[in-house]
Amino acid sequence: MPKAIELLQQGRDEELWQMCCGYLRLSLEQFMAIQKRLLLEQIKLLNGCTLGRKIMRGARPETVEEFREQVPLTTYADYCPELSDKREAPLPADPAVWVHTSGRSGDYPSKWIPMTQAFAEELSTIMYGVGMLSSCKGWGDTSPLNGRPKIVYTVAPRPYMSGTMADMLSMQTPIQYLPPLEEAEELTFEDRIKLGFKQALSEGFDYFFGLSMALVVVGNKFSQSTDKVAIRPLLARPRALLRLTKGRVKSKLARRPMLPKDIWSVKGIMSSGLDSAVYRDKIKALWGKYPLDLYTGTEGGIIATQTWDFESMTFVPSLNFLEFIPEKEHFKWRLDPEYQPKTVLLDEVEAGENYEIVISNFHGGPLARYRPGDMIRITSLHNDRLGIDTPQMAFERRADDLLDFVFIRLTEKTIWQAIENTGIAYEDWAVFKKEGQPVLSLYIELKNGYQGSGAEIAAAVREQILSSDSNNKDTKMLYRDDFADMIDFKVEVNVLPQGAFAHFTEQRRAEGADLAHLKPPHINPSQRVLDLLTEKPAEVVRVSSETTSETAAVR
Repeated sequence: MPKAIELLQQGRDEELWQMCCGYLRLSLEQFMAIQKRLLLEQIKLLNGCTLGRKIMRGARPETVEEFREQVPLTTYADYCPELSDKREAPLPADPAVWVHTSGRSGDYPSKWIPMTQAFAEELSTIMYGVGMLSSCKGWGDTSPLNGRPKIVYTVAPRPYMSGTMADMLSMQTPIQYLPPLEEAEELTFEDRIKLGFKQALSEGFDYFFGLSMALVVVGNKFSQSTDKVAIRPLLARPRALLRLTKGRVKSKLARRPMLPKDIWSVKGIMSSGLDSAVYRDKIKALWGKYPLDLYTGTEGGIIATQTWDFESMTFVPSLNFLEFIPEKEHFKWRLDPEYQPKTVLLDEVEAGENYEIVISNFHGGPLARYRPGDMIRITSLHNDRLGIDTPQMAFERRADDLLDFVFIRLTEKTIWQAIENTGIAYEDWAVFKKEGQPVLSLYIELKNGYQGSGAEIAAAVREQILSSDSNNKDTKMLYRDDFADMIDFKVEVNVLPQGAFAHFTEQRRAEGADLAHLKPPHINPSQRVLDLLTEKPAEVVRVSSETTSETAAVR
């Protein structure tokens, strides 16, 4: 198979699009045919290896139907100690590289996943296509592409999956990373971002691949500090000085502070995770482009991606076999862990319904009927405007982060969006549901000298959570009006001391914690996490339906 750069340089644009994004043109029947063909190839590999026989518990399926009937659903624990110890002999195929993510609940320090050369090559092709989708105007457009794109490197280093994916992109085209890959991997996350954008001030950059939050932080700092930029240090960097000067002229003409979009003309922004949806409008305002949202994971690579309309995501057929546990089946399993939930395939999902996703790796990967622990929502059965004939999805939540208050079920995404909608200036936050009480306990650190009281913050957050306006699709879908008057839902705000989250990060770094554990979880933090965040006294204010006078105070 030719590399993407070869097709680009030869002007074979249609072939390039078909190779990297051809799944967008598939009918649902064609999509399912690819899925089933690749699964049958994978079943043969699983039948022939020690790990496969262990996972399938002696079954030897020969068809897709037998595979789904005979092979149990699995979690990472089922693959230990083979994967956690990085044992290669039991695997379905030889690994080209091992990647990892963080472990959960202290069961294992990291989830190690082997990746075959065939999987890596297919993933690199999809990755290049994602870059095309982030910058194009529509199918066939290659005008933003060049032979050596500049990308600001703000992801975790190899062997984390995000860093490995960034490296794999070079299988399709030469890349200039800012800072260079080897240098970036030796830096802390904060220093990596600072150096990347410092170099971009002189070099410019084409694409951003990483955390959306980083773009918001950098953008806000530019808009707050550009009038105070010292000119003398920039005299030795004429290109940076010219870029800043042009940006300042643009901002003066627009009669507003200078924004990153005045300095850089970014071709594409690619990001993954909940923060992409939360910050998308802020990123557009700061950088002039919406972020292209991806659904990715260490265990499965790229599972789905947005396209050039930056709306719902389209599934990728060629990396994993996809099954879906209906939410009702998921809840049955939550009540009875011995229950084996039923799954449906992509041609059986229903629009508007939530599903826990189940994946089986193709191309010799180790995972079979694996539950990553993610809940997605099928937003529609096709994208009529773009002519995409396969079901569309949005990431809903971690399957285990649902906070159930009976009349309303809150996810990390809905809480995060509610906090954003208040307009409160905050550094970070964490929440949990008080046991046996309809109380959402919010720990939040304010920033930029924000002076709102705890009562104001609690009232504003509660109002946003309960808001069911037409623009808040997630809250509407999780809100149960029939119980609303029966339950006195409360928001309890704990205002943390300045620097609480930075202190937590430093404490964890001093303890030798892995990169993935340097930030506390937003949902259900442990008592240990709360102890670190609240080493200084925090203001506690509770707001319920009886507290109405404070609500209008925060706008």
